[in-house]
Amino acid sequence: MNKILSNTLFLVPARIFLAVMFIMAGISKISGFEGTQGYMQAFGIPGMMLPVVILAEIGLGILIVIGFQTRLAALLLAGFTLMAALVFHSNFDDQMQSILFMKNLAVAGGFLGLMVAGAGPFSLDNRAKS
Repeated sequence: MNKILSNTLFLVPARIFLAVMFIMAGISKISGFEGTQGYMQAFGIPGMMLPVVILAEIGLGILIVIGFQTRLAALLLAGFTLMAALVFHSNFDDQMQSILFMKNLAVAGGFLGLMVAGAGPFSLDNRAKS
């Protein structure tokens, strides 16, 4: 399979698959605002950071989906995901937290791959090159 065809076939769904989790998580944090603030505070994160988290998840997720500033958005979400893994999922005595930690590592790896590959031909990044 040639490079253009593989980018066309796989980078768009890769962007969507990676980003939709963050967009949906950001939206759910809006409806569960107080509960999410309490959860964050239990881990030592100030509750006033929640609007920043919501904006990052939804905003950066949308940038990934539409393929605008993809490399930067992917790098930021990779860092965000690694920090979330370390803060919220590093209790390795709890099997579920270990699984969530590994999931976050995999997602961060996907974002790093997207950072290297770029958004592909069907993106605003590619349109800007024209």
